[in-house]
Amino acid sequence: MDKTQDAFRTIGEVAEELDLPQHVLRFWETKFNQIRPVKRAGGRRYYRPDDVRLVAAIRILLYSEGYTIRGVQRLLKEQGAKALIAASRAGGHGLPSPADGADSASEFEPSPADPAPGDSSAEFAGDADSAVPTRLSLQDRHRMEAILAELAEGARLLEEALRN
Repeated sequence: MDKTQDAFRTIGEVAEELDLPQHVLRFWETKFNQIRPVKRAGGRRYYRPDDVRLVAAIRILLYSEGYTIRGVQRLLKEQGAKALIAASRAGGHGLPSPADGADSASEFEPSPADPAPGDSSAEFAGDADSAVPTRLSLQDRHRMEAILAELAEGARLLEEALRN
């Protein structure tokens, strides 16, 4: 039976609808306090329609538009959840673009001092108070995707080893 648009959704339903793992939704709840599903006895989460729309908007910004978590947090603080949802539905119109200045990924291109891709012995020298980009460069995005793929393979191998 299909639910109406106004029905609450379980975390499993939201995860399936948005093609996200459930642990990602739980993680985003810790990073974006605007995502507040109702929790019933036993800790079961029920997402309101506005929660689902917000999660969908965040997913677009993080996965399609190249924003970082901090960048989306900044947008939520400056524009609010409803504006973010509306802008994501309008194909990103109304969101700051790289040409708007401080959110430009080009200002955060890797420097020669940054570790080379795949160089696990290099340590990243970064200051916690330094500026953090709100958008990733295409090169950094590809690096992150490669790292995520390696982590997923490592997790798979670890699970397999633990089963044996």
